[in-house]
Amino acid sequence: MGENNIFYRLAPFIQEYIYRNKWEELRGIQIAAAEIIFDTDHNLLLSSGTASGKTEAAFLPVLTQLWENPSASVGVLYLSPLKALINDQFLRLEELLEEADIPVTKWHGDASQSAKKRLVKNPRGVMQTTPESLESLMIRNSSSAYRLFSDLRFVIIDEVHYFMDNDRGLQLLSLLERLSRLIGFHPRRIGLSATLGDCSNAEKWLSMSTGRQCVTPRAEEKGRLLRLSVRFFPIKQKIPNSDSRVLLQNYYNYLYESTRGKRCILFSNSKGEVEENIAHLKQISEKAHGNDCYLVHHANISPALREFAEQRMKSGELPVCTGATVTLELGIDLGHLERIVQTGCPLTVSGLVQRLGRTGRRGGAAEMRFAFRWDMSLPPNVFYKEINWDFVMCTAMILLYTRERWIEPMYLPKLPYSLLYHQTMSIMAASGAVQPRELARQVLTLGVFANISKEDYLLLLRHLLENGHLERDEEGALLIGEKGEATVNNYEFLAVFTVPQEYSVRCNAEEIGTVQTPFPPRAQFALAGQAWEVTELDKTEKRIYVKHINGISANSWEDTGNEYVHTKVMKKILEVLQSDEQYGFLDEAARARLNDIRVMCRIAAGGLGTYQPAAPESTPRIAPNLPAEQHGERIILPLTDTTYAVFPFLGTRGSMALMYALRQRGFKAEVWLSRYIPVCIEVASDMGIEELREALDDIKLNGADKYSFSIPDNCEICGKYNDYIPRELLKKQYIEDYLDTEDMKNCE
Repeated sequence: MGENNIFYRLAPFIQEYIYRNKWEELRGIQIAAAEIIFDTDHNLLLSSGTASGKTEAAFLPVLTQLWENPSASVGVLYLSPLKALINDQFLRLEELLEEADIPVTKWHGDASQSAKKRLVKNPRGVMQTTPESLESLMIRNSSSAYRLFSDLRFVIIDEVHYFMDNDRGLQLLSLLERLSRLIGFHPRRIGLSATLGDCSNAEKWLSMSTGRQCVTPRAEEKGRLLRLSVRFFPIKQKIPNSDSRVLLQNYYNYLYESTRGKRCILFSNSKGEVEENIAHLKQISEKAHGNDCYLVHHANISPALREFAEQRMKSGELPVCTGATVTLELGIDLGHLERIVQTGCPLTVSGLVQRLGRTGRRGGAAEMRFAFRWDMSLPPNVFYKEINWDFVMCTAMILLYTRERWIEPMYLPKLPYSLLYHQTMSIMAASGAVQPRELARQVLTLGVFANISKEDYLLLLRHLLENGHLERDEEGALLIGEKGEATVNNYEFLAVFTVPQEYSVRCNAEEIGTVQTPFPPRAQFALAGQAWEVTELDKTEKRIYVKHINGISANSWEDTGNEYVHTKVMKKILEVLQSDEQYGFLDEAARARLNDIRVMCRIAAGGLGTYQPAAPESTPRIAPNLPAEQHGERIILPLTDTTYAVFPFLGTRGSMALMYALRQRGFKAEVWLSRYIPVCIEVASDMGIEELREALDDIKLNGADKYSFSIPDNCEICGKYNDYIPRELLKKQYIEDYLDTEDMKNCE
């Protein structure tokens, strides 16, 4: 239709906003989105790079329609995974709507109660909330929910990729369907994401149960310059002498030089590593008489300190470096960032792209530096246990994105039993006594439970009756039992993700954050980039009182998530090992390390890689002459006369399926993980290599029935309410959603 026509279809207050902010033009995705919103009744998925104008692409035409045809209730429901993102978008929408008489209201645990009451009394405009707050509203005040949303037009889901392959996203879909039943129709849905590859699963997810077509416009995006570099630092941690201390200091000095004088984020994969890195950088800066510009941002930092870090990054042009985990990966506006630094490998290509997208927002280059350290003093081991696989995987991920623009497709879980318990209890809490047949109708007809049978649901209900979470009244209706009441009435019930038991850390009257360990008096630990000493522990109130001390301390937090590696990443790792290409983004030490790894693989596996570099003067070239077998991409490496390592280069789900298929054929098999990377399958058997090869060939040719595998009783996928689910259902979920026999057949 063209930019000018779309511009003049926008509401006058939006045209004025565009003039006031001196926009030169509407972007392609904004034009495409407006055409779909104005001229169709479809759902809409907007997938484009960070800072590409997706938020405006959704809101400008949606608010225009709301201005032209005011809603008799809240007209737009905006859903976000983070309160911080809601607060950020609230400020942007307030500016946009200041002349339009369209109110925007935050609705979450930290939001103004008076603003919520005003909205219930006179529901209109835009409401911003989280899945947990919407769950609370649906349980505790369904009459208010109807009043609030009786004429709802649009549901906008921000950072949609963050929701799509976990229980929290399924909870959100369940809530939206329950809301649609309450009001009698399905509002249009709009999903926003910067990191989607194949959008087909995302479109199915977004439109689940709505009966609407979902459209993903393909707008031309201007290419942007990427500056990527990978540095490798050999250290000797097991040899505590001056040389090893210098090597480790070189690593921290690099982090300091990469962040000094910059507005940047230093990402790490664990909260403990974030604390460690920032503590060392502050120490270096203090010795160099630099500015104290180092902050920390992760889920265990108090909201006040997190907001301080966000405001510091948004305001002005002064240097600031914030150490962070995933909490700063999402789309909070942090102003102009000059650089991203990452220690170790991001968990996914999606995470890499999301983090890279935090920089280069004003037409400049997007810059990301990776830093790896590896203890070269570890005792000798079998060759694949001497390789830092996350370094190789990072190289593979960079290639997948920069050369193929590939990002992991979203996986849609089929048997979310933990969520089934949660939504059953939520629906009962909202409605009171329910006949079993009616409860099954309400729950099992929700789209997220389409693959759960009536038999399985009946098994769950019987189990809940037996363990006191449900009970029957005189007429046979189901009620929440005593144990169920304790669960539902706990404030943590609203969230379907696990929150470990934590202790509030306080210095005087200020809350610093939370820790999982009840540190005793005089113990020292790290939090918010500083070292603390415990002065008092109050176990009853779950509070730890501390005083600030100098120096560096450590801390750690429990990791409760599941991490999956995709088969395409593993295949790319193999390609990197087999290649002789010298990648320009690797520094000299990183190139040398990769070449060493290639040589190690070739010598040890007799064909795991095909790279044959000129050997260093001190190392004679060794021709591979081991009885390893290679069939396509599958390598069988004998370790002893009765043990082998099989390298299928499959993702997590395929590797686990192959492990059980080998066990089914009489082999003792275990997937060997480097952190969470499925490097190989270790096999023990008195049968020879020929029998192993034949078994693998048979699996490749004929596949396997995963429901015939012998699965240990304790196998399960993490779920907050697993303790309330029958063991046989948890095992069924594990088989269905954790084992992929189709992917297993990709094993060459």
